[in-house]
Amino acid sequence: MPPNSSIWPKLRLQFEGDQHYGYRIVRCIKNRFGSTSELGIFEMNENGLREVLNPSEILVSQHEENYSGSAIAAVMEGNRPIMIETQSLVSSAVYGTPQRSATGFDTRRMNMLLAVLEKRCRFKIGAKDVFLNIAGGIHVEDPAINLAVVAAILSSTADIAIDAKTCFAGELGLNGEVRPVTRIEQRIMEANKLGFTRMFVSKYNLKGVKLSGLKIKILPISRVEEMLSLLFQE
Repeated sequence: MPPNSSIWPKLRLQFEGDQHYGYRIVRCIKNRFGSTSELGIFEMNENGLREVLNPSEILVSQHEENYSGSAIAAVMEGNRPIMIETQSLVSSAVYGTPQRSATGFDTRRMNMLLAVLEKRCRFKIGAKDVFLNIAGGIHVEDPAINLAVVAAILSSTADIAIDAKTCFAGELGLNGEVRPVTRIEQRIMEANKLGFTRMFVSKYNLKGVKLSGLKIKILPISRVEEMLSLLFQE
């Protein structure tokens, strides 16, 4: 016989976040009455949990100077577009064997992206330490962050800062192609609302997308090499 439905949980929530940060994601992992794609972001203070109405503001570092190794990604957490900062540090390996470390991002995916950069962009990263961090202590699985991760690694390798008003949304394939991602209009609208002036996206994402009335400049690319030439041309 099936278990009595009255004693089984109809709604399950899960807290996520690094213990060293004050921010927590409340994610719905089971919901018999609706969607499980919604989430909330809260800040822990002396009075308990407080809802963060604009998560993008806390997940992007506020600093006066631009530093190399930083890139902003437009990702989706549930049905909500969020701008989040990816930080990378690339340096010569001191102890012989290069180190690979990622916080908030899957290390295997990072190694795959490094292999693409070695093969397609001719960047010699095999003998270098690579460290990657997603700001805010949040773990991101949205493949659209791939382009920002690559941009941050390239920026740190070349020691050239990326303009703070530039953001990225695109998945990277093994052949170096930039693939389209879901809900690109929501990502573009969020970037435009927050004052970003340039956004790199897959050119295959723009079919049927309305861009009139937006202040942000959309840079469509099909391969990672194109992003490299446009990103550092100035």
